[in-house]
Amino acid sequence: MPDLGRIGSDVEQVLRELVEIGKVGPGQIVVIGTSTSEVLGRHIGTAGTEAVAERIYTAVEAVRKEAGFYPAFQCCEHLNRALVVNRELLGKYPLLEEVAVVPVRKAGGSMAAYAFKHFTDSCVVENIAAHAGLDIGDTLIGMHLRRVAVPARPSIRTIGHAHVNMAYTRPKLIGGARAVYSAEAAGEQEHCD
Repeated sequence: MPDLGRIGSDVEQVLRELVEIGKVGPGQIVVIGTSTSEVLGRHIGTAGTEAVAERIYTAVEAVRKEAGFYPAFQCCEHLNRALVVNRELLGKYPLLEEVAVVPVRKAGGSMAAYAFKHFTDSCVVENIAAHAGLDIGDTLIGMHLRRVAVPARPSIRTIGHAHVNMAYTRPKLIGGARAVYSAEAAGEQEHCD
């Protein structure tokens, strides 16, 4: 079994890297997809454990307190990858719609079930458009990221035995050859009639 203390410190490190690289700020959303089974070196969905979920949740909370983002913990495919969030997020993002379900280890996964029990005021939403995401164990969080996701490479590539991916998002770059993408460059352009 992997060292539980190291799991927490590794999650804190990669999440801090994501916050820095992706310029994740207060009020933004970070989706967290986790297979506690994969962290233990088992096949996804076969050996979920609250002990690993607790370490990951505690690490996410430590970084959240520093950066001010909203975590959204992704459920497993048995709940269509719905997300556990603090109800406060519904007021900040009014397009989010609550769904009626309580994640448990066998339907939702250990991580989502743990988050649901430990958030101040938990609820589940069906989908979200997060500003960044951390995927521990190849749980496929891409469906919950905003449209233009940029991969970020963490300094730690595994948490326990689970592969780590992360990404942040950026606004779409639209326009053609004359498009300008920074305020500084816009001051140098001629007007178009």
